[in-house]
Amino acid sequence: MTYSIVAYDPEENQLGIAVQSHSLCVGSVVPWAEAGVGALATQARSNRSYGNLGLAMMKEGLTARQTLKALLASDRQPEIRQIAVVDKQGNIAVHTGEKCVEAAGHRQGMYYSVQANLMLKNTVWDAMAETFETSSGDLAQRMIKALFAAQAEGGDMRGQQSAALLVVSSQYSDRQINRSNLK
Repeated sequence: MTYSIVAYDPEENQLGIAVQSHSLCVGSVVPWAEAGVGALATQARSNRSYGNLGLAMMKEGLTARQTLKALLASDRQPEIRQIAVVDKQGNIAVHTGEKCVEAAGHRQGMYYSVQANLMLKNTVWDAMAETFETSSGDLAQRMIKALFAAQAEGGDMRGQQSAALLVVSSQYSDRQINRSNLK
């Protein structure tokens, strides 16, 4: 139903999430971030409690991997979830449940993760990763390019309807970019 990217830019000290879906108001469900703490994307039968709970865990000092492990352990249905977490140091953790709707998958790289579910092709996340890795520009621009690559690869089998972008500082407690419903 959705494809997204979570990422960290060590040069600009930024954390970000970009997401696109056929679902309305995707910006109110999938992306979660707090400056100086971390960011996460929860999708594929999204568990909204992951957002605040995951940020609280990272605020207490848990890494992305520890946060993901704790969130999944507290969930009665982790097999239907897809979640990606990046902490303020750029550590990445990602999970695609074995019962997510097809085609579903993810690809993790240095300082980022791309994930998708209910895609026309199982090549969407690879196209996103390759584009993010080879693109120039600031973090927001590179994440948006990854979303365009997903759409060019076939994207959400139901089409485009809603998108969101959220970028925060990895060090300071100020929000830098928050735009919803991008086209």
